[in-house]
Amino acid sequence: MPHHDLVVIGTGSGNSILDPRFAGWDVAIVEQGVFGGTCLNVGCIPTKMFVHTADVAATPAGSARLGVDETLDGVRWADVRDRIFGRIDPISAGGREYRLTHPDNANVTVYEGSARFVGDRRLEVTPNSGGPAEVVTAASVVLAAGGRPRIPDVPGLTEAGFHTSDTVMRLESPPRRMIIIGSGFVGAELAHVFSAFGVEITMVARSGALLRYEDVDISTRFTELAAKRWDVRLGREELGVERTAGGVVLRLDGPHGRESVEADEVLVAVGRMPNSDRLDVAAAGIEVGPDGHVIVDEYQRTTAEGVWALGDICSPWELKHVANHEARIVQHNLLHPDALIAADHRFVPHAVFTSPQVASVGLTEQAATERGVRFVQSTQDYAGIAYGWAMEDTTGFAKVLADPSSGQILGAHIIGPQASALIQPLIQAMSFGLDARAMARGQYWIHPALPELVENALLNLPLDG
Repeated sequence: MPHHDLVVIGTGSGNSILDPRFAGWDVAIVEQGVFGGTCLNVGCIPTKMFVHTADVAATPAGSARLGVDETLDGVRWADVRDRIFGRIDPISAGGREYRLTHPDNANVTVYEGSARFVGDRRLEVTPNSGGPAEVVTAASVVLAAGGRPRIPDVPGLTEAGFHTSDTVMRLESPPRRMIIIGSGFVGAELAHVFSAFGVEITMVARSGALLRYEDVDISTRFTELAAKRWDVRLGREELGVERTAGGVVLRLDGPHGRESVEADEVLVAVGRMPNSDRLDVAAAGIEVGPDGHVIVDEYQRTTAEGVWALGDICSPWELKHVANHEARIVQHNLLHPDALIAADHRFVPHAVFTSPQVASVGLTEQAATERGVRFVQSTQDYAGIAYGWAMEDTTGFAKVLADPSSGQILGAHIIGPQASALIQPLIQAMSFGLDARAMARGQYWIHPALPELVENALLNLPLDG
């Protein structure tokens, strides 16, 4: 029975733990799928490469208001897809080859297969090749096995066939019509991608708004804009799906009674779930929460001695930058067990790379109200700054929440061009305790440039004094 100093399950952010400081350790990596994890292969990297291409494809549609007449001659789907995965797939394959063959990894054993706990830091690994399972033990185990798309219980969905974000980006050709079930990040991003490429989109949501977990003003504005671009069906319950000679039919029940939507393909984008259930974590005394996320403390330790977790399997944020941060925490704590450091989850930002972009950090207005936090707020429209005039943007804005006494920024939310970049100085201010007054007046802001959106939002705050 092989015994290792460390077993890492998953090759996304968990793969980055191993550096030269572990050269004296007997290490094992377990990977059931492809190397690189969700972000590299089916998540943030390929989707953003598609999004950038979609942004280019969508440019002619809005150019006339600037006095420029452009047309989109066509989108070569196969070329777009193959450019993206022609870069990604070799990186994944290279990561696997590096761990298997490079001299730097002489101390690393790679198990290509699925793992499940059969005891305390005892794992049964079943090879992908179909060979006999093998039991391995370890002094320490790191769970970095990520998550997978959540599939709703809709009658007929499996029989009719559907796509998730894991598969839809590798289609042989785009459909003429697509139904997207879901109203969150993934659905919003892929709706933008496929609609920019000429696909007719119907978005179906059980809730009354798209991106409903964003600040209420952001969600409201995005829902309004999306409804002008796509067929948005809110407040719907999916009754069933069936495959017909002409495609697929989704039957719905909603505010106006029963209705049907027809399309060529269905994309399921109702969120993701952690892979804890596939690891039989309970057999090792590892507790999970109601949503299946592995429970960890501030040091990323699970409830089982010697077992750590990071990334989507334990993180409610399910974001790559959070997984990378947690990997650094676990790495340090493995190497320095007598000087543990805690993960910092105070100001976790996120962005939705749809059109328009959305970015957020900190408290939303509704969260601040529910918690009884005293705050003031301000907004600044893109249309109110010089570069916004240049862009003719009439729908985007930044919203900032702050403590009225101290000026400390409590939350920031942006919808509009380059929101994911514009929010970064606000993240920095929150992380390092820079108050709104000092941030707005203590530095130069290039004029005329988009960051003036942030400057003016800060200056607009009705702070005490």
